[in-house]
This record gives sequence, C-alpha cells and structure tokens, in this order.
Amino acid sequence: QVQLVESGGGLVQPGGSLRLSCAASGSAMENWVIGWFRQAPGKEREGVSCITASGSTTNYADSVKGRFTISRDNAKNTAYLQMNSLKPEDTATYYCEATTPFAGDTTCTLAVQYEYDYYGQGTQVTVSS
Repeated sequence: QVQLVESGGGLVQPGGSLRLSCAASGSAMENWVIGWFRQAPGKEREGVSCITASGSTTNYADSVKGRFTISRDNAKNTAYLQMNSLKPEDTATYYCEATTPFAGDTTCTLAVQYEYDYYGQGTQVTVSS
C-alpha cells in the first residue's frame, strides 16, 4: 500500500509553467509505476503522462507532448510533472496515481479504462489570464 500526496498546483497565466510533485509514503516509490491523470469539470478523465518504476520509459498524451515532462526521484520517493507552455485547456484537477509494474516494467499506460491501484487527493491547476 502506498499513500500519495500531490502539490504544486495553482493559478498561472497562459504560457506559464508549473511543476507538480507527488510524494509517496508507506511504500518505496521505486515499487510503483506512476501516472498523472487530470479531470476538468464536465469532462472525461484523461491520462496525461506515466513513467515506469525504473524510470526507463515514459508516455505522454498527444495534447501535452513537447510541453510536459514526467520524472521521478526514487531516492526522494517523489515523482514530478513539469508543465510548460500551459494553455487554458490544461485547467483541471491533476491526480498522481500508482500501480504495480507490468510487462516487465517496460511500459506504462494512460488508458483511463485501466484502474491504477492508488491515487492522491489531487491538486488544482488553473490556467487563466
């Protein structure tokens, strides 16, 4: 079992940047695949980015490719989502989620149909002028 706590959200102008953090406790971060998902009011939940437990593989939604970067520091039990060139459509609550590695930890999924095992309380990101 792992507990996840997100932080780093806030209000930012279009074109600005934010870095979200996801701190894990109760179990070493290195045991878990980490995914970032988001949900805006009235919209479907969307997979944003994920990273394998080893950090060797990352995936991104097309909507954030080239703008967002996922990373992890297993020694600090923390994962990050660096968000640059933010757009109003990035406004949402962002959730850090964890699941056990699969496929030999060679890949991770952003499919919303796949239920990650644990998730945090979310952090709000608002992009507005």
